[in-house]
This record gives sequence, C-alpha cells and structure tokens, in this order.
Amino acid sequence: MKQKPLMFPSSIEEREQAKVDVSKFSKAEELTGKLELQDVDEKLMHSVLENDQSVIDEGMVIEEALNRGIGAFTPDMMFERLVKNFTMTKSMFGESLIRAVSGYDPEYLDKNLGIPEFQRELKKRIEENLDRFKKDGIIDKQGLITEKGIELASLVLYIQELDNIVPKGVHGERVHKKESIYGDKQDVRDYRKGDRYKDVAIKKSAKTAIRRGHSEIELSDLKTHERQSKGEVYIVYAMDASGSMKGDKIGVCKKAGVALAYKAIQERDRVGLIVFGTEIKEVIEPTRDFSLLLNSITRIRASAETDMAATIKKAVEMFPSTNVTKHLLLLSDALPTKGDDPEKATLEAASFARTNGITISLIGINLDDKGKSLAEKLVEIGRGKLYIVKDLKEIDKLVLEDYYAVM
Repeated sequence: MKQKPLMFPSSIEEREQAKVDVSKFSKAEELTGKLELQDVDEKLMHSVLENDQSVIDEGMVIEEALNRGIGAFTPDMMFERLVKNFTMTKSMFGESLIRAVSGYDPEYLDKNLGIPEFQRELKKRIEENLDRFKKDGIIDKQGLITEKGIELASLVLYIQELDNIVPKGVHGERVHKKESIYGDKQDVRDYRKGDRYKDVAIKKSAKTAIRRGHSEIELSDLKTHERQSKGEVYIVYAMDASGSMKGDKIGVCKKAGVALAYKAIQERDRVGLIVFGTEIKEVIEPTRDFSLLLNSITRIRASAETDMAATIKKAVEMFPSTNVTKHLLLLSDALPTKGDDPEKATLEAASFARTNGITISLIGINLDDKGKSLAEKLVEIGRGKLYIVKDLKEIDKLVLEDYYAVM
C-alpha cells in the first residue's frame, strides 16, 4: 500500500490553508512586546506569530538538526544513508527530521527501502523538500543552514517555550525583600519543611526548648534564620553540550535556557551563558540582551567530552566584583571526563568559585550513582541545590525554581 508523502505547503494558497487558529499563540504574541527582539525579520516574526504552520515546521526542522549536531542537508548523502543503513541513520537524525526531509513516516520507510521503485520516489521527494528549504532561504545552495534558518529556529524556540511557561504562571512582579537562601541572615522564624539545616538558629531553638521544658530540642522548637535577597542577580547558565546530550536532552535544556533568560531579564537581572564540552564553546557575559542569548542558545550543538572544571573557572571570571548575588547553574548528564583527575579538578574549581562569593547548583540528567555522588559534593561546596532529573519535561520548571531560590 502506497503511503501519501508528508509535504510542506509550497504555494501561498496552500500556506494560507495550513494556518490554524491564531489564539493558540495569543499568549506568545502578547508577550513579545515585553522583551525586545532586536534585528529580527518582521515578516518572519509575523509568520511565526500568525501560526503559519509551514514556516513553523521549517523552524522546527532547523532546531532539531542543530540539536542533533547536523549543520548541513545534502540530498545524495541523506538518500544514501537511509538506503544503506536505515537504523543508524534513524539514530543519528531522529524520526522527526527523517519525516520532514523524506516526506514519509520512518516506519513506512523501513518497510519499503528495499524496493527500487520506492527508492527512486524517495530520492525525488528528498530533493524536492530540500529545494523548498533552499527556496525559503533556511539552507544555502550547498545545503548549509543559513542565518535566516537560525533566526527562524530561534523564533520558534522562543514562541514554543513561552507558550509552555505562561500557563505555569511564571511571570509577576519582583519582590526584592523576599526570603532567599543566598541572602544575608535577617529575622528568625519557625522552622518549615524544606529549610536548610545550615540556616537553623541553634541558640534560639535551644532557648525555645528550655522555655517549653523539653529535655531535648524537638522539631516544633526549631527556629531558622530568614534570608533576604541582595537585589540584582547575576546568573550564569552553563550547559553541557557533550556528545551524550544530542537530541532531546539538549533540546529541552535550550528551552529551559530561553525560559530563564526571559524571566530573569524581565526582572531586570542579568543572565550569562557558557556552553561546554571538551572545551568552552561559547561564552556570553551576564547581560540583559535577550536576543543575543536566544540566538546563542539556538545555535548550540552537541559534541565531544565534558570539561566541567574549566567551565566553573570560566564562570568565576564572568561575574562582577560588585556586591550582587552571583550564581552558577550547571546542567549535565554525566561525570566530567576531561583531564587526568577530572573529579578532583571539578571540586577544586567549585571551592575556588565559593571563595569568590559564587553559589553553584546543578541539574543532573539521569546521573548514575557515581555521578550523583560527585554532584552532591559539588553543590555542598557551592552551597547550592542539586536537582536529579528523570523526566526531561521537568527541566524548565527546575531551572526557574533554582532562579527563584536565588532571587
């Protein structure tokens, strides 16, 4: 049975028919005025906000390609890989990319790749779809992803993540005097579940127990120090882009980075970015330039090993010497692997950061026992929090939760 190919609309009439209810993106459209997107193609922005599905699909193709470390599309190479080793190609490109480029469902492809007639049809479809990408300007004549392609992918990433975080109620007014585990000790209050043991007011708790005639300090006697935010927050988002992060992992971490940049800059805080693997790949000093962060996050590709120690040391250089809250948030799915003794180097770097007034939290994605043990030591030295992630969908929520704890 012949399957109908999955095609991108090519004509203006087809594109109009492909549009769906604009209300789906109403929240995103309303929010675009809150953070200025500089140097963005207005026509491209309009197409995305108007929910032109064909344009959005193309943006998602580029986004997925970058997440998988793919920088170019060539029809002959893609056709050859699909025919010669479909299983490996599926693992490398992922189902959504294969579907977008070939026009066929991967399962259907797998069943029919041995048929010569189907192979001819497949090659034709790949060439047609990639020609469409070239015509729309998201890849060039050589098949390389263009700046327009990057821009489109960044817009789609931005709108999708806003549409995801807005229903979670993540925006509101900043209150500088809210409690913060990273601020200075202020008043004493009753202990609450979730308070850090380091903030327990020992003398006050003991006095309360004595006054109540208790021979030992009971849970109800415990008092803790309240901490108040120091005001402006500088937070560096350090993202692992080693080979094991390819695909969905790096994709959700990018979205979480966009959510953090959006929220923090709205609150007049500053966000920096470090992308690390074998070496430091990208560094953006703490800034309020949302467009710069969005574009840089979109471009991230995964490759090679993990050098966490160098990342922490670089982060120390990025913070100002002024009296602001300085926080480093690391995201990784594995132990550091670069160097003779990478674990020791990482902990030493964390200690160095702490002496410079920088707190460190870590979001660990499916860490094994050894990785979790190192992570626990790292955040203990860094006086931060450890979040162990099993469900990738939770990452953006945890990133914002960590930011709120620092505010």
